[in-house]
Amino acid sequence: MSGSPSPPDPSEPERVAAVVGELKLKHAVITSVTRDDLSDGGANQFARVIEEIRKLLPSCTIEVLTPDFRGAPRAPGIVMQARPDVFNHNIETVPRLYEQVRPGADYRRSLRLLKRASEEYGALTKSGLMVGLGETVDGVRAVIFDLVENGVAVLTIGQYLSPSRQHLPVDRYVTPEEFDRMADGAREAGISQVFAGPLVRSSYMAGDIFKRL
Repeated sequence: MSGSPSPPDPSEPERVAAVVGELKLKHAVITSVTRDDLSDGGANQFARVIEEIRKLLPSCTIEVLTPDFRGAPRAPGIVMQARPDVFNHNIETVPRLYEQVRPGADYRRSLRLLKRASEEYGALTKSGLMVGLGETVDGVRAVIFDLVENGVAVLTIGQYLSPSRQHLPVDRYVTPEEFDRMADGAREAGISQVFAGPLVRSSYMAGDIFKRL
């Protein structure tokens, strides 16, 4: 699909909050498609959704899973000033595979975003990795150390599954024992909460993870 997307729906924050309220969620994960067409990358929409949920259901904790906002300097502050309980941005894969896996994204830019959320705004930061794309053990280890250095407290590691024939194929299926070794290594490196397994995704047990922290 190509073409220019429509502007953000001004009623979306209230409608999302209404659904959260109707479901009486204890923990909500708010995410979006990438909106590189917007000067703020969609940051204001994230902030408004957080604010509306807070109004309607103050007891609900909120996690945002954001794009990198293409490095827009004001975007992280706009989101963080709305006080999400968790700031999540997925690093996704090792730098060597970015061109194939995350075209248009930038590994260092993603690290800077996580570091700003942690250091400038004191956020509880979280990130996620997919494996099975052709990365090496040493490559994963290097990413984990980069995440630690940039303030990430929670890490999820899951198996990549190709959504369609138009997407990258799976290079290999990682064994449960390998996931356990990656999780142990991440904990030893300094990440306080690590969840790794074939079916683990960014929002895996998100509410329970927040309670543990």
